[in-house]
Amino acid sequence: MKYKDLNNKQAEALLQTEGPILILAGAGSGKTKVVTNKIAYLIEEKNVYPSNILAITFTNKAASEMRERVAKLIDVNVDAMWIGTFHAICLRILRRNIEKINYTSNFSIYDRDDQNTVVRDCIKELDLNKDVYKNRGIIAKISELKNEGTLPDEFINANHTDFYNRNVGEVYALYEKKLKDNNALDFDDLIIKTVEILDKNKDIRDYYQNKFEYVFVDEYQDTNAVQYKLIKLLCRKNPNLTVVGDNDQSIYKWRGADISNILNFEKDFKDAKVILLEQNYRSTSNILNVANAVIRNNPNRKDKKLWTDKVEGKEVKYQLYGHSQEEERDVVNKMLQFNYKGYNFSDMAILYRTNAQSRGFEEALVRERVPYKIIGGLRFYDRREVKDIIAYLKAIQNIDDDVAITRIINVPKRGIGDQSVNKMATFASENNLTLYHVIENLESYPELNMRARKSIKEFSNLITLLRSKKDELMISNLIEKVIYESGYIAELEAEKTVEARTRIENIKELISTAVEYEKENPMGTLEDFLSGISLLSEVDKTNPMENGVKLMTVHASKGLEFKIVFLVGMEEGLFPTSRALESDEDIEEERRLCYVAVTRAEEILCISSAQTRTLYGKTTPSLESRFIKEMEDTIEVVTPAKKIDENYKNLVKVKDFTEYKPSQSSMSTPKPKDLKNSGDFNIGDKVNHKKWGQGMIVSKTEKNGDYEVVISFNERGLKKLMLSFAPITLVK
Repeated sequence: MKYKDLNNKQAEALLQTEGPILILAGAGSGKTKVVTNKIAYLIEEKNVYPSNILAITFTNKAASEMRERVAKLIDVNVDAMWIGTFHAICLRILRRNIEKINYTSNFSIYDRDDQNTVVRDCIKELDLNKDVYKNRGIIAKISELKNEGTLPDEFINANHTDFYNRNVGEVYALYEKKLKDNNALDFDDLIIKTVEILDKNKDIRDYYQNKFEYVFVDEYQDTNAVQYKLIKLLCRKNPNLTVVGDNDQSIYKWRGADISNILNFEKDFKDAKVILLEQNYRSTSNILNVANAVIRNNPNRKDKKLWTDKVEGKEVKYQLYGHSQEEERDVVNKMLQFNYKGYNFSDMAILYRTNAQSRGFEEALVRERVPYKIIGGLRFYDRREVKDIIAYLKAIQNIDDDVAITRIINVPKRGIGDQSVNKMATFASENNLTLYHVIENLESYPELNMRARKSIKEFSNLITLLRSKKDELMISNLIEKVIYESGYIAELEAEKTVEARTRIENIKELISTAVEYEKENPMGTLEDFLSGISLLSEVDKTNPMENGVKLMTVHASKGLEFKIVFLVGMEEGLFPTSRALESDEDIEEERRLCYVAVTRAEEILCISSAQTRTLYGKTTPSLESRFIKEMEDTIEVVTPAKKIDENYKNLVKVKDFTEYKPSQSSMSTPKPKDLKNSGDFNIGDKVNHKKWGQGMIVSKTEKNGDYEVVISFNERGLKKLMLSFAPITLVK
């Protein structure tokens, strides 16, 4: 027997081969090991044929790992086992049985691009406004309705007085008709149609129930209503069903996951047995104490408590910073210190609630030349929406930048196709002109016969307007002007998808970049700002990634583990997110998300928040996350509510690490001037600013070892400046 290295509870789960069993597996408790050993045990010891075992996973990676680990445990060919994702298993069933619902077995599977094409055709056929009815949003809504089991007619009737939703229902109905006419299924249909076949055809249902003597389902807490129904249909009356999951790690409600599936397992399956895997093999006891302290505040859960026989380990430290920039720089400073003590950068991860938070940490890492990699997403300056807005700024700064003009001429969509752009670009090249010159003077070139003339003229007017504001507006205000005048934000808002909301957050975070740049470089120009971003992006691209720090959202971190974890931005409205604050159910999911974040750490966990945060272009005061209060007895609080270091100057120093020096890009924070002469500037004094002319100081407040002054300028109105950086002189 190869099963002796299991602990008592794992062994109990393995030997319980008959009847329904829920393995409630806490984070880091070895659930995959138990499942693979149990499958091997059934084949080797119980003489079960591999083809009579069904194991369903959520990812291809998990399915491959499960198959490989079983193959290593026993000397038997396991290719006949049905191990795969929900979609893969359903596809196998459909290829054999789809004729039962009037499709042919050579049906097509439509991916997202195919869906876009079909929905676009539906919108056109129904004569709907494509600026109001966006493909992405409608596809997301159709997916949601399908997985809820809502038919098009039901949705149309339920929204008879809602003009928008009624039309979405009409698109849904036509979309379904087109898929049927094309003998095609989308990814949702793979499961939905399998459920339909099994539900309506007893002979097929009996065949699979007899075939699958043992059924395994991984990550059961993430199943939705349709997946749950599929599992029920594949199981016998008294099934040998093993489901593995953790109600405390159910974090995908927004994707349709229904936590009640795991909470009600014993009600759904008669005589079900529940086995708790509570011994954690990943984290120190101090880290687990924090996880347990948080999650016990959720009322709707199956109770369990993680424990380990590992050493206590280092205290979990929580630090409250004055400002989010301090948090970003100090986290990177700590990483340098851990690296000096022998940890690899690849041992470390920064976890945050929203993608937009990555930007400040990326810039701090680049300044200190620390390699990093974004997991589950793109680097901030590589994100499409960020590159689009920067292209607008480049065009405003340099109208001869054909690359920037080409990128934005039809972003957002204006009906200016590639053919029109190529025709103008070719004409410009042949006549030694810039592309924008041709765009601006299109009426002078009648030989360029194009249907999009009106749209091209509107684009030219937009660029002219934005260029006229370049010297009037601060950079942050100019970006706001770009995103609203161009219609970029409006197009994203019309999509009504989670993805679009994330992209809006990223654009607003670009405004934060400009706000911070303006504070640090009051005399900085748009050209300087763009140069700084270019330098940052180029340094970014040259970093070796394999030994880099990992940055990711908490959602992306599930299933991963790191020796050192920095859990940042622990503030109300951020984590938990503001979207969850009105619902107890949503707060519970946010708490589970916090539990997932904490349990990613193996040896060291550093938690932090900021009293004020610049996010989405606004600097606002913050309250500590309620989760900090819940874990307060298990963490060591460092410098609570204390302003940290004079203008961060100690944060950008790395003591005793002479090999690490901040790179000198224009995005770096300048060192503050000596403040001994700050008394020379007082309320009521008249001052002269190099850029904004004369004004009068109307307030002066000590802030982070500096002074914030508010000056009323004769021409520019009220401006806030940090005295150590302000290019002002007294008017005698």
